[in-house]
Amino acid sequence: MYCFRVVGLKKLDKSFLPDAGLEAAIELLREVPSKRKILPEGFPESGFGELETLELLAPYVLGGAAKLDDPKSFAHMDPPTPWITWATSLWNARLNQNLLHYETAPFAIEAEERVIGWLAPYFGMDGGHMCSGSTLANLTALWAARESGGIEKIVASDTAHLSIVKASKILGLPIEIIESDSEDKITRKKLGDLSNACLVLTAGTTKTGVIDDLSLVGSAKWTHVDGAWAGPLRFSRKHAQLLDGIDKADSVSVSAHKWLFQPKESALILFKNNEAATKEISFGGEYMSSPNIGVQGSRGASAVSLLATIIAWGREGIAHYIDLSMSNSEKFAIEVQKSERISLWAFPQTGVTVFRPVDLSTRDFMANLPSGMFSSCNFGHETWIRSVAANPMTDIEQILRIVKKVLM
Repeated sequence: MYCFRVVGLKKLDKSFLPDAGLEAAIELLREVPSKRKILPEGFPESGFGELETLELLAPYVLGGAAKLDDPKSFAHMDPPTPWITWATSLWNARLNQNLLHYETAPFAIEAEERVIGWLAPYFGMDGGHMCSGSTLANLTALWAARESGGIEKIVASDTAHLSIVKASKILGLPIEIIESDSEDKITRKKLGDLSNACLVLTAGTTKTGVIDDLSLVGSAKWTHVDGAWAGPLRFSRKHAQLLDGIDKADSVSVSAHKWLFQPKESALILFKNNEAATKEISFGGEYMSSPNIGVQGSRGASAVSLLATIIAWGREGIAHYIDLSMSNSEKFAIEVQKSERISLWAFPQTGVTVFRPVDLSTRDFMANLPSGMFSSCNFGHETWIRSVAANPMTDIEQILRIVKKVLM
């Protein structure tokens, strides 16, 4: 039971100034209390104060979260984030910059322009902007395709991300779903007339990580490549060729909170002809000094954390972690292939390995694994197991030992 105490106005005013509580927050990151106190059942009339609140919430927020950096975590497209993004995210929260207005975000806008200027050329694009996730990035691309490209329908594979169907409904555009082939790629021979269409190709499908045939880029009135997952392979000298042809697309989306290791709500939408595309998706207002581009109005300075990561690691550092992820998935797949008790769906193309036990149900197999080690996916009525190499801290040897023990 808590006793509520009144916090005076002067005390509250100090809540907007740097305080020793920031150091306490960092210490709680290092050592999370295990004992949980009871959260208030209703809206507190008087506050507890910042320090007590941090101590109250730490066991829940920090202690109760999924550990994406756990050596046994090999499951989802959600990597851990480097500590430099924690620091810059704290800065961003302190400043609360709004990229809607230059006056409220002078450097944050410059940071985004710099990041886009550095990254866009790797995809053959000449500009773009950041937005809160690839769902919005894909929506923005298809919106630009309608307004700037004059497309009248969307064509996508049945393995395309669900955001493509969402976008079609929002934009009022008909969508033609093409059945994928045995390799989970869009089936070329089933494509019809694309003269008035936006063809959506996926670079790294959510389920299997497969890359659609990028030689199809340019065969439609507008081609959008959803590179949310595998797009960052362009920064790897070892794996960049997997995305050859992407530079001929009209637009590309990339999720920075996947293989660029950024906090959530960080994505890029890039255009071949940025000036023409953004002109059609920009709006002004008497209260704004410059047009608002894209779907979002107010948005924060997510580019600051990405800028910091790029400067801290460089292209080589980013490529190192991507290459490590690819290597981990290949090592895992090779060992899975050796086992007579496991069926491998296909050798991983972009760090996603899909497999299942031969003489044990997928449900029973998963039930005997540590929580968060793998995820599952469905092919028709069959459930398969999915591992995604997004965690640089993954211990492949430990994971293989656990898998072998469960199969014994």
